[in-house]
Amino acid sequence: MAKKQITSFIFISSVLVHTHSADENYSAVMPQTVTALTGSCVQIPCTFHISDFEDKRNKAESIYGIWLKTTSKFAEKDGFIAFNSSENIIRGFSDIQMTGNLRERNCTTVFNNIMKNHSDLYYFRLEMEPVFRVTFNPITDDSKKTVRINVTDSPQPPELKPSKPVMEETTVNLICSAEAPCPKLPPTISWSNIPESALITTQLQEKPDKTQSVVSKLTFKVSYKDHRRNITCTATYPRNTPDASTVETIVMLQVLFPPKETHIIITPSVGTNVTLTCKSCASPSNDLNYTWYKHGEETPIAWGAKINLTQTQTRSYLCIAQNKYGKQSSEEVHHTGQSGLSHLVIFGCTGGLLAFLLLSAVFFYWMRTKASRQAHVIGSDQAINRDTMATNNVTAISKNGEKKETDDLYYGEIDFSKLQTGHKTEELSNNVSETEYSELQVTQR
Repeated sequence: MAKKQITSFIFISSVLVHTHSADENYSAVMPQTVTALTGSCVQIPCTFHISDFEDKRNKAESIYGIWLKTTSKFAEKDGFIAFNSSENIIRGFSDIQMTGNLRERNCTTVFNNIMKNHSDLYYFRLEMEPVFRVTFNPITDDSKKTVRINVTDSPQPPELKPSKPVMEETTVNLICSAEAPCPKLPPTISWSNIPESALITTQLQEKPDKTQSVVSKLTFKVSYKDHRRNITCTATYPRNTPDASTVETIVMLQVLFPPKETHIIITPSVGTNVTLTCKSCASPSNDLNYTWYKHGEETPIAWGAKINLTQTQTRSYLCIAQNKYGKQSSEEVHHTGQSGLSHLVIFGCTGGLLAFLLLSAVFFYWMRTKASRQAHVIGSDQAINRDTMATNNVTAISKNGEKKETDDLYYGEIDFSKLQTGHKTEELSNNVSETEYSELQVTQR
């Protein structure tokens, strides 16, 4: 009988502990959802409010914080206690740290080395022994009493809002923010394709829901050349893995400015006509219009980006480009007509042909003179060679009639009958014929 009474007492005591009067208010503030990166940590900012907290805190012997996973029922068998600060119990995690001070209503907690299987709903429970115990449950229609942790392998790209169209020569501020679910391993932000004069400031900021993010501010004065410039913001997340994770966001600048770099392009068209095209850079360009003028005249001669001219329309022309922010005039161009161009081409071709003929005549004259000089030199050399051969290579036969042995002999017959006078003529007439032989030796040069 006594045993039954004790049991009944315990049950009643339990009901009394977990029953709160209608005037007892309690609530917790924490983000509804936080996104964590595998291999990193995630911090859950958490604060709570309890009516008469100071009185309960003074009466409490100890204050503990508990994090429940999946379900808010603390006493159920399926209840999973991930963390209990009273006994330093950590289940399913390598490390969990409650960085907030519960006596100051701060229940901020850091889950370290988080993995994909940690994605779930988490409920915070406060125990102020033996005064007060409560689990902040969203069933009481307050959605801020619990938090969902989503774990992903890749972080979300940084937020870089497209800048509004701005006028040239004005200052632009681009702000890039990247979530920092793990404040002790915040991402680093870098910019690319930015003007050289840009200034960058970066800091870690707290958002309204108490989560943190890295915010980088880019400041510079825009030029019309920055129109349609693609600027990239890159966030790099360190984590406890071999590789860091990198994500980026790109924004294109929209700069408003009046026409710039206005000029005329001349292109030949069919027949004897030419086309003048007016080119200009402006923003916006959809309302860009062109007006054409002759030199010295104030009345427009045409409108539109192109005009066609004939060979008889020889004059200087200019165009004016205009949009709602201003206008700009091009340099004048002079059109001489297609016939003038043809004459220039003919004169050029004729002059080129005459120059070619003149150069050819000079070349042939020079070649002929050179050949004549070479022939004269060769003839002189041959004459000298013949005289040398006749002088040095002729050997007379000795008086006693002996001949030298030579390799090659050439014989010549000489008749001296007509060259003699006096008694020699008579002697020759008494003889039938007397012939003298001369031996000539010719050597090859």
